[in-house]
Order: sequence, then structure tokens, then C-alpha cells
Amino acid sequence: MLTGIQEGKALGPVVKHITQEKINLYAEASGDFNPIHVDESFAAKTPLGGTIAHGMLGLAYVSETMTSAFGESWLSGGRLRAKFRESARPGDTLTITGGIFCIEQKSDVLYANCSFECRNQKGETIITGEATVRLPSGRE
Repeated sequence: MLTGIQEGKALGPVVKHITQEKINLYAEASGDFNPIHVDESFAAKTPLGGTIAHGMLGLAYVSETMTSAFGESWLSGGRLRAKFRESARPGDTLTITGGIFCIEQKSDVLYANCSFECRNQKGETIITGEATVRLPSGRE
């Protein structure tokens, strides 16, 4: 973590397999029991044709990518902007990748600006976005 932080550095990959069990556990942790996520019979009758993962579950995996790269700096104040493009479903394997596109200084503080994307096993883009993390002083 935090070694070799420079523009162009790749982040990730983090790979996660989505299961209905993981979706159900996320529903319990978040309190979001919308039937599109947890009721397979209900979800099968919708235009989506089955359950989908919570969008925030995907963002948790993005945050894991950022934590792997930046550790405590990410956990203590990283910021995300994300766009949900497709739904993740049980059986999908998500791969989260990204990179540092800019390091900038504001008021004597350095920030790493990153882009990220989350794709499924078919190559479909599920989530895209940007993240900003404050870098500790005295970095290499």
C-alpha cells in the first residue's frame, strides 16, 4: 500500500463472484430487502427476469480495490463518484480495475485522483467512476 504512488499506476484487479447468498447477506447488513434483490419468484416476473445485486454491494468491492491500494488513507476519507450502468446478477464474476490519472496538490495537501470500472465476465460495464484520496504527507 502507498508504495510507488504515481500517475498511471494501475489499481486492482479485485475479482468477486456474486451469489444469491452474498446478495441476501448484504440485504441483512444494509436493511434493504427490496424483493428485486432477495425474492427470486418476484424478481423472475419483472422485466429484469431475476434478482440483481444491490448497487452498493458493487461499490463495496470498488472500495475494497481502493483500500488495497491506499489503506488507511482511503478508509479515513476517500471519496467516490460512480455511475451504475448495468445490474450485477447471481452467477456474475465482477472484476474491478482502475488507475491513478492525476496527482494534484491543493493547499499543501496531495490527492490521488483515480478512475475505476467494474465489469462482469461478459465484459459488460457494470459501474464506472472516479475516486479521490488524500495522500499522507511524506509519501515517496
